Amino acid sequence: MGNSDSHSFQAGWRNQFSDEEQTFLSNIFDTISGSDTPDETKGGKAVKKQVTLAMLKAYVHRAVIGRMTIRMYNGMRGTDPIKKSTVTDCVSKKQFLSFLFQAMRGTAEERSCIIQRMISTNPDAPVTGRQVKEFTEDMIISVIHLLRQEKMLRGWNIEKTADCILGTTRLTAYLMSELKIKGEDLPAENLHSLEINKSALKDWVYRVPHIPSLLHALVAMGLHLANSEGQGGIFSSNQVLPLCVGIKYSGMYTVLDIPSVLYLKFNLPSENQSQWTLVFSSQIHGESFSRFSTQILQKGPTLLIIKDTFGYVFGGFASCSWELKPQFQGNSTCFLFTLSPNLGVFTYTGYNDHYMYLNQGQQTMPNGLGMGGQHNYFGLWIDSNYGSGHSKAKPRCTTYNSPQLSAREHFTIETMEVWLVGNIPESDVSKTKSVLDADPEAQALLEMIGKTRIPTTRGCGKLPFLCRQMVRESDGYKGRHSGAVVDL
Repeated sequence: MGNSDSHSFQAGWRNQFSDEEQTFLSNIFDTISGSDTPDETKGGKAVKKQVTLAMLKAYVHRAVIGRMTIRMYNGMRGTDPIKKSTVTDCVSKKQFLSFLFQAMRGTAEERSCIIQRMISTNPDAPVTGRQVKEFTEDMIISVIHLLRQEKMLRGWNIEKTADCILGTTRLTAYLMSELKIKGEDLPAENLHSLEINKSALKDWVYRVPHIPSLLHALVAMGLHLANSEGQGGIFSSNQVLPLCVGIKYSGMYTVLDIPSVLYLKFNLPSENQSQWTLVFSSQIHGESFSRFSTQILQKGPTLLIIKDTFGYVFGGFASCSWELKPQFQGNSTCFLFTLSPNLGVFTYTGYNDHYMYLNQGQQTMPNGLGMGGQHNYFGLWIDSNYGSGHSKAKPRCTTYNSPQLSAREHFTIETMEVWLVGNIPESDVSKTKSVLDADPEAQALLEMIGKTRIPTTRGCGKLPFLCRQMVRESDGYKGRHSGAVVDL
């Protein structure tokens, strides 16, 4: 029976791993165990190579905090391909390979078993909420350290983001709030002492995508299976963060922190997770509603993020391109969210279709940007008189079931950002009326010298000449031009 189980396991992982992957993983194990030779013999019997805790500590990536190295070791030695509840003194190659497979390609049940073994050395006993919290925080910290050390932040700069420590605390608190027993929320005041059984851990891993993604990244990078050059397949870091475009040379400091980016990414549709492009920042583009609306029109799905003067950070996901019109727009995949002081996402209730609203220059309709609720009582509202807004919810926003997002019902904007999430749809690109619509620097130049323009689709090639001409006129010939910009 034992031999049958052993052969079944070997066939299982060998069918999952390609020949190239098997060779790579075997070499990793040999490196950790300190031997690249076949199994030694002692007294005429083969002595299997094994990994000790000291060996793993010497090998594991230095960015992994010490407790997490011990956790990974416990996860490995608690993984027995035949006797699942056995905890061995050292780690065999079979255990090592089984650990890798379950941690990175396993089912929710297999991954939850790995996590349980990483938390407790007793694979059959339940764990406490406090233990799960400590494990979760260790995992987040280790992954962020690994991403930074391996230069896999994908354009994000920790020095130019919000406080990562506070962000880690908030993300840990959110992930813990998603733990449920028999479908019921756990009381926060007693969470640390509550026993979390295997069924609750399995449900947690299944429902919350952050957990398997962080575990995958931890193992892949922590054991040097992935690096900035990438190994592909099982050895990739699974692109934990979206590619950040637009802030590298800007000098701006985003209101986002890395844990908040992680949090938001997994709440977006899959097609909006891989790349985020900054299209508006009040630090760069100034405090102008006209400029703000110009920057976000016809860009595709976007994240609007606001920080008020009390330090609250909140916003909304617009699943469609913004259009300037006095009617509601969007669809049921839009949502509102809060990032500070707590993390939260608030989705469509089905009550009404007031997903998105953007209007300007109207006499009879509200002018500004809104999401959820109704006119003059939005879940999130930015007034066209830039700098002020409101978040009205007594008790909740009808469209998104969101509470008041800002510190005060009527708030003052300290910083505002808009991120394009995904690529600009071809249908929106085709709607561009002028070269100026696609060139923010040219638009800024026009505004700087007090020019207006007449939208048209003709003569795109004249833009550089026109801009140079306008600069020369503005700088030295202010009395010699008519003050109007003709069609391009």
